[in-house]
Amino acid sequence: MRRTCAALGSAAFFAAAPGVVAGLVPWWLTDYRASAHTWPAQAAGGALVLAGTAVLLHAFARFVREGLGTPAPIAPTRHLVVGGAYRYVRNPMYLAVVAVILGQALFLLRPVLFVYGAAVWLTVAAFVRGYEEPTLRETYGEDYEAYCRAVPAWLPGVRSPSMRRRPRGRRP
Repeated sequence: MRRTCAALGSAAFFAAAPGVVAGLVPWWLTDYRASAHTWPAQAAGGALVLAGTAVLLHAFARFVREGLGTPAPIAPTRHLVVGGAYRYVRNPMYLAVVAVILGQALFLLRPVLFVYGAAVWLTVAAFVRGYEEPTLRETYGEDYEAYCRAVPAWLPGVRSPSMRRRPRGRRP
């Protein structure tokens, strides 16, 4: 897949997946109306939304530049993506989406968004465990296994010395 196609596919998937999950659904649930206003909660919420959005954009860009593909299962990467935020946690996109949702929950002080954020996290955790990890093991083999040993799935950690060299991650 050429980078231009990967970028276009990633942009479309960005709108269709995180755009809906972290943007459209919270809007449907709240009309983006705050139940109360407290500057500490709004500051923390705004920071989470900004940080989550930055991580999400960075992760999507890594899929285009490093992986030569998209995050969408129908147009996967040619190379295992292990750089950037992926050096510290295997699932930065999902964590970023949940951070954006929880940031909105804090900013708007809307409990429904806290519940929705928890439901999203449980759903993506099940998807990762049931589909994504087995697919990546099958596609990238030992490169993915080494990556899993070196990088935690959900709690960001320091890059392991065993990950100093980038796994090749090429499809057979």
